[in-house]
Amino acid sequence: MRRSWEMSKNNRAFFCFIVCVSLLCLSCAQKQEPADLVLMQGKIVTVDEEKPEVEALAVRGDTIVALGSDADIEVYIGDSTKIIDLKGNLAIPGFIDAHAHFTGIGQAKLGLELMPTQSWDEIIAMVAEAVKDAQPGEWIRGRGWHQEKWDKTPEPNLEGLPQHHALSEVSPDNPVLLSHASGHASFANAKAMELAGITKDTPDPEGGEIVRDENSYPIGMFRETAQRLLRDAFYEWHETLGAAQIAAERQKVIELADEECLSKGLTSIHDPGSPFETIDLFEETVQQGKLGVRLYVMIRDTNERIRKKIEEYRIMGMGNNHLTVRSIKRSIDGALGPHGAWFLEPYKSLPTSVGLNTSSVESVKETAQIAIENDFQLAVHCIGDRANRETLNIFEEVFTAHPDKKDLRWRIEHAQHLHPAEIPRFAQLEVIPSMQGIHCTSDGPYVIKRLGENRAEEGAYVWQKLMNTGAVICNGTDAPVEDVNPIPCFYASVTRKMKNGQEFYPDQKMSREQALRSYTINCAYAAFQEDILGSLTPGKLADITVLSKDIMTVPDEEILETEVLYTIVGGKVEYQK
Repeated sequence: MRRSWEMSKNNRAFFCFIVCVSLLCLSCAQKQEPADLVLMQGKIVTVDEEKPEVEALAVRGDTIVALGSDADIEVYIGDSTKIIDLKGNLAIPGFIDAHAHFTGIGQAKLGLELMPTQSWDEIIAMVAEAVKDAQPGEWIRGRGWHQEKWDKTPEPNLEGLPQHHALSEVSPDNPVLLSHASGHASFANAKAMELAGITKDTPDPEGGEIVRDENSYPIGMFRETAQRLLRDAFYEWHETLGAAQIAAERQKVIELADEECLSKGLTSIHDPGSPFETIDLFEETVQQGKLGVRLYVMIRDTNERIRKKIEEYRIMGMGNNHLTVRSIKRSIDGALGPHGAWFLEPYKSLPTSVGLNTSSVESVKETAQIAIENDFQLAVHCIGDRANRETLNIFEEVFTAHPDKKDLRWRIEHAQHLHPAEIPRFAQLEVIPSMQGIHCTSDGPYVIKRLGENRAEEGAYVWQKLMNTGAVICNGTDAPVEDVNPIPCFYASVTRKMKNGQEFYPDQKMSREQALRSYTINCAYAAFQEDILGSLTPGKLADITVLSKDIMTVPDEEILETEVLYTIVGGKVEYQK
C-alpha cells in the first residue's frame, strides 16, 4: 500500500512539474511581441532547407521573425497585426529577375508595343495610326518586333527583313525608329535616316552594320552599334522638349516600370546596365520613398567615366535595401535574332557572317581591370560561343593576376550558346551564368535555322549541363525583350515547350525546385544578397509572392494560368489583385 502511495505521489509531482512548465511556456508565448503581418492557412515554400514548407509566417517591421504551423504563428497576432488568409494558396520568396532592363520596361510602355504583332503589315498600320496623333517632327518609337515570329515574310525583303519604303510612305514627315525585340537592331524610315545623315556612302561603324540592298542603299535595318547613328539624331530632337518635360517623362518611366514589376510578383530586379545619370534618378526616387521594387544596378558607361566615378557610385542597400550598385556591365556581342551574336563558325542561315564583336576584347579587359581593382562585380553580355569563350578567357586572365581576390561572382549575362569546351569553365572559374529560361522557348523555333542541329543540341541553353558541373544559374526575362512576368519564364524553364508544342532538347529542362531556386536564392547569391533575400528565413527581409496556383505541383499547362495575388516587399503589400 505504501509503495502504491509513493508511486502516486511521484506521479502527482511529475504532473505538477509538467503543468508548471506548460504554464510557463504558455506565459512566455503569450508575451511574444506582436507581428505587424501574418500569413496563415497556406502552403509556404521557403527555399530554406531548415524548414522547406510551412503553413504560416510572421513579419515584424520588414523582417521575417517566425515560420511554422498556424498554431505556432497565432501567438504573434496582436490587435494591430495585419492578417492575410492565404486560403490554401502558395506563397514563395519574392521573385527576383536577374536580368531585366528596368527603364526599358517603362520606356516600352510609352511607345508602340510591337511584341504582339504578327506581321510587318500590322506594324505599318500601327505607325500610320500613330502619325495621326503625332506633332510635326515628333519621333515615333516602338519596340518588340521580331521578323522570325511574323506569320509571313514581308515583300519585298532582304534576308527576310522588310525594306523601309512602306514605312516611309505612311510617315513621310515624322521620323520612325522601331527597336527589335532583342534591342540589338532597329528599323528606321527615310525621315529618320535623313535626320541622322545616313546615305549609301555612310560607312558601317565598328561593331555594327547598316543593312543595304543590291545597290548599297540602306533598307532601314541597323544592327548593333549602327543603331547609335539613329539614336544620336533622336536624342538631339528629344533635348528640344525642355528640361521639365524630359524630367517628367523619366520619372514616368520609373513609375511605369515599378508598377509593372510589382504586378507580376517581382520584388527585386537586377538592372543590367544603366549610365550614371539614370542611377542618379534611381537614387532620387529611392530617397523619396517612391520605389517599391528593389534594384541591384550594374553601371554601364565608358571606361573613362567609370574609372573617374566608380568610388562615388558604390551604393550598398540605400533606402532599406532598395538600391544597390556594385557591378559593371559590358557587352561583347549582339543577339541571335538579328545575326549579331558572335560565333566561332559562320551562321548556317547567313554563311557570310560569324556575327558581331560589339566591344573590343581590349576594351572589356580594361573594364575587368577597373572592376577587380575596385572590388566590383563584372557582368558581360555574351550570346554566341565566341563571345563566351573570349569573356571567360578575360575573366581567367584577371583572376590569375589577382589570386588574393576571392568570392568575386563575376557573371556572364545570357550564356546562350556555348562550345562544349566552355561549359565546365563556368564552375571552374566560379562564374555565374545569368540565363533567361524564356529565351529558350521564344528563340527555339529559329535556333536550328541559325546554327544547325548539332550546334544547337551541343550548346544552346544547356542548363543541366552547366548545373551538373556545379554552376549556379540565375534566371530572368531580359525585359523588355520578353514580358517581365516570371510565370511564363518558370514554365519555359521546366518544360522547354515552344509555341508549336515541341520541346527544345527536353533533357536540359529544370526541375521545379531548380527553377524556383533560379528565380530566388540563386539570384540573391548572384547579387551578394543571399544573407537578406532569396528565401523565407527568420532574420531575412520579408519579400514574398503569393500565387493563385501551386506552380510546384500543378500540371504543366496550369502553370501559365497562375496569377499573382500579392506582392510583398519588406513586409509591405505593394500589390494586391
